[in-house]
Amino acid sequence: MSTLEQLYAEAGKRRASNQLPYAGALSPAEAFELLQLDPEARLVDVRTRAELDWVGRPVVGDGQYLHLEWIRYPGGAPNEAFIGQLCEALTPDTPLLLLCRSAARSKLAAVAASQAGFSRAFDLLEGFEGDKDSQGHRKTVSGWCFRGLPWIGA
Repeated sequence: MSTLEQLYAEAGKRRASNQLPYAGALSPAEAFELLQLDPEARLVDVRTRAELDWVGRPVVGDGQYLHLEWIRYPGGAPNEAFIGQLCEALTPDTPLLLLCRSAARSKLAAVAASQAGFSRAFDLLEGFEGDKDSQGHRKTVSGWCFRGLPWIGA
């Protein structure tokens, strides 16, 4: 098991080596471990409500999960209220672990959160379902689910 300092340091190394415009990036296992070690950290799931209903969601500590759509469903329009909702729910020094399906929207959300003053916004690499395999299926090559971390199915 890593220490909290080691986990944040690893995320910071990824920030530096990839020139990320936010605090850093964590693997699913690192994120889960960090959530266990830092009760102030929040997993912010930026997927649509439909994705939660149809696919499932991660299971983390009490009060550590927050769902805020980055893109609205139905319609696919950007959630213009995302930053306002984030500011209403959390303080700018809260460690944010941003999660989406495959780590595309979460990167955009991490950039926006960082620009809004959230200095501890981290992207969760691989996402909840991960990349597609050669058959076009998810949850088989990467992601929170593939890594065997706790989740509730739809």
